[in-house]
Amino acid sequence: MAWQDNKQGMAILRVTICLFAVILLCNLSAPVRAERIKDIADFEGFRENKIIGYGLVVGLNGTGDKAKATKKVIANILQRFGTTVKESDINSKNSAAVIVTATLPPYPKPGMRLDALVSSLADAKSLQGGTLLLTPLKGPDGRVYALAQGPVSVGGFVGGRGGTKVQKNHPTAGRIPGGVTIEREPPFSLPSEKVRLFLRDPDFTVASKVAGRINEVVTETVARPVDPSTVEVSIPEEFQKSPVDFLSMIEEIEVEVSPPPRIIINERTGTVVISKGVSIKPVAISHGSLTIEIKKRYEVSQPPPFAPESAETVVVPESQVGVTEEKVSVAGVSGNTLGEIIKALNALGVTPRDLIAILQALKASGALKAELRII
Repeated sequence: MAWQDNKQGMAILRVTICLFAVILLCNLSAPVRAERIKDIADFEGFRENKIIGYGLVVGLNGTGDKAKATKKVIANILQRFGTTVKESDINSKNSAAVIVTATLPPYPKPGMRLDALVSSLADAKSLQGGTLLLTPLKGPDGRVYALAQGPVSVGGFVGGRGGTKVQKNHPTAGRIPGGVTIEREPPFSLPSEKVRLFLRDPDFTVASKVAGRINEVVTETVARPVDPSTVEVSIPEEFQKSPVDFLSMIEEIEVEVSPPPRIIINERTGTVVISKGVSIKPVAISHGSLTIEIKKRYEVSQPPPFAPESAETVVVPESQVGVTEEKVSVAGVSGNTLGEIIKALNALGVTPRDLIAILQALKASGALKAELRII
C-alpha cells in the first residue's frame, strides 16, 4: 500500500514538473543581449549616396548592340579626338551602351576607389572582354562626384548559337573592381552642439534605453528620446571642439535589447529564415494540392472509301484532361522552439513555396507569434 502511494506521488510530481516546464516555455521570449549603439543606430548624416552615369564599353567580340544611340555616342567620342565619322559608317558590334552605377560610402574623400556595376542598356549579348571608357558619375543634384573606367569583369558567358546556345549567369552585367575614383565629396559637416541618433529598427523601449545608457555613461543628462527612431544627444561643452572623440565614445556604449522574433521570406527564391524566439499557438494545418494536366495529341483523319473528290485528309487535335488530387495531410502544430516548429512542418512534407503560404496563413490566423517580413 505504501509502495502504491509512493508511485502515485511520483506520478503527481512528474506531472507538476511538466506543467512548470510548459508554463516556462510559454513565457519564453527572445533573449536579451547587449549591443553597441553603433550596431543598432546611425548618426545623422552617416549614410550612403548613389551615383549613376551613361557610358560605352568597347572591345567586345561581336557581342555588342545595334542601337542607333550607341552609334551616335561612338561618333561623338571620335569627334572629340578630331575624327569625323558618319553614323551610317559605324559598325557597333564590338561596342555596347551601358549604365554605370556606384555607391558612395559615408564621408567619402577625393581619391578613394570604389567598385562600379556595369549593365547593358540595349540589345548587347555579352560584355565579356570589354573595357569601359571614361564615364562621369553624377548624383541626383546633377554634379559629377566620381569617374569610372576599366576592364569589365563578367561572371558568366554565352556560347553557341540557336538551339545549341549555352549561357551561364548574366553576361550582360559586370563589375569593375576599384574602377571608380571619387573626385568630389558630398557636402557635410560634423555638428558641434547637438547630434541625432537614428535607430535602424524604431522602438520606443530601445530609444528610451539608449538615452538612459548615454546619460549614465556621460554622468549628465545629454540625451533624450524624441520618437521611436530618434534620440537627440547634446554634445558637452568640453567635447564641442573635438566632437569625434565624444561620438566614438557614444558608439561603444552597450545597450541591452531584446530583438523581436522575425521570419524573413524571399518569395523570388523561396528562401525562409526563422529567427530565435518564434513560437506558434496550438493550431491544425491541412496541406494538399490539386493537379490538372491537359494533354493534346494530333490524329490524322482520312476520308472513307468512295468519298467525294472534295474530301481531304486532315489533322484533328484531340485533347485529354486529367485531374489528380493528392491526399490532404492534417497535422497539429504547437511549438515554443525553432526545432519543434521545423519538425512539425517537415512532417507535412512541405516545399519552400508551401512553407511560405503556410506561414502567411498562420500569421493571418493569429497563431504565429513573430514579425513576418517579405522581401
